[in-house]
Amino acid sequence: MILLVDFGSQTAHLIARRLKTLGANVAIVTPEEAFEKAKALSPQGIVFSGGPQSVYAEGAPTVDKEIFTLNIPILAICYGFQLVAYLLGGKVIGEKREYGPATLHMTNSQWPIAKNIPNDSTVWMSHGDAIEELPEGYAVIGTTEHVPYAFAKDEKKKITGILFHPEVEHTQYGKELLQNFLDACGVIPENVKIDIEKIVDEIQVLVKDAYVIGAISGGVDSTVAGALTAKAIGDHFVPMYVENGLMRETNRKHVKAIFEHFGIKAAIVDCEEEMLKRLKGLDDPEEKRKAIGKFYIDIFEGEMEKYIKAGKDIRFLMQGTIYSDVIESKGTKHADKIKSHHNVGGLPEKMKLRLLEPVREYYKDEVRQIGALLGLPKDFISKQPFPGPGYGVRIRGEVTKERLAKEKHADRILLEELEKADVLQKVFISFPVMTGANSVAVKGDGRFFGEVIALRIVESQDVMTATWARIPYEVLQRISSRIVNEVIGISRVVYDISTKPPATMEWE
Repeated sequence: MILLVDFGSQTAHLIARRLKTLGANVAIVTPEEAFEKAKALSPQGIVFSGGPQSVYAEGAPTVDKEIFTLNIPILAICYGFQLVAYLLGGKVIGEKREYGPATLHMTNSQWPIAKNIPNDSTVWMSHGDAIEELPEGYAVIGTTEHVPYAFAKDEKKKITGILFHPEVEHTQYGKELLQNFLDACGVIPENVKIDIEKIVDEIQVLVKDAYVIGAISGGVDSTVAGALTAKAIGDHFVPMYVENGLMRETNRKHVKAIFEHFGIKAAIVDCEEEMLKRLKGLDDPEEKRKAIGKFYIDIFEGEMEKYIKAGKDIRFLMQGTIYSDVIESKGTKHADKIKSHHNVGGLPEKMKLRLLEPVREYYKDEVRQIGALLGLPKDFISKQPFPGPGYGVRIRGEVTKERLAKEKHADRILLEELEKADVLQKVFISFPVMTGANSVAVKGDGRFFGEVIALRIVESQDVMTATWARIPYEVLQRISSRIVNEVIGISRVVYDISTKPPATMEWE
């Protein structure tokens, strides 16, 4: 068993997932309890996650230094490595930032921990501090252009430290490094698979004879969660699609068709005008997310009362929350809040309905696997994700009827052109953003001052990391020309080439 110490990293849960995929049992603990848990559980290895803090900051999470005397192999990642260096006499400096891709150069690759890792490979960085001096006893294994101590080991203390993230998909040989660590710990792998019958049983045990309203947006997450719930409780499940004007126009038809497959009729609630009223005057992203989240709950609770009067005991609200939603909404003790997802941090504190979140502990690619196991259509499982707040978080600033229409028009053009170019199915997500910034253009030999649209097209698997898609220039040109010519009030189109991290998937 591996003990994972969570210092608040956005990817701590992802580390656990990677280790489990490699056949290890993993227990996640807080830094405060790490030493006592390590003594009590006698794990074969310990992993220190990254985290958002600086090791020298007041109140920064730390561990009892006695944990280093237990003679248990330790893999310290990012903040975890900085903390090890800090506690054992090294020197950590601030303002040494490195985010996104970097090239790891192996300088001392004979160590078993470096097995099957080539001399140069791409790793993913996300740190604001760096190690200036290693503690005594460390040997450097690898460096990057900006970080001399990116990969190091103290053989005597059995501590390996890395400043990059092996758990994210964009680190090329991250899986090999984690496997090398498990080998050093003597872990004998066990076969770990997603058990959908276990998920279904858990839903049945929780819900019993009650009815469940399902918040179905038409996206993969909510639909897979709904399919699990339908499998578990049959016609006690009421899938509900809220047509608030912020969803893609095809979603309504899609929701109806998917649940007819389960013999269940989806309920449709039309409320676009009221949604726009509630968003009027709001330009702060957090305020918008919370307004959208509260409006959803108001609708679901209103529908709940109707069903109760009709003799159906509605007690639960099912949502398609996945783990990346949770962690970005400050899902663990030492994590930072990135944004309030409407179905996590954006919900009101008091609700009449209890939450049911069947895929809360899973990542996007795992949710797709569950969908396949449930027999959902392949073209649906592979479709692009769409945020719960919909176009509301793809329009910077206030959401008005006019700007919403422009966003939808630009979105249709983008999807059409990517489909024509046979690109749509090859990228993870693609969408335009109404930036709220204006620029000068020339239209019809006259000066025109209009809004700028940004295109966000990325490649990813689990949403935790992403890189921008290398779309052919001629495809980008066609998209740009069509948007500027066909969408009223748009002056120019720009392409977002930011990786995640540091950028998030959505702009808001």
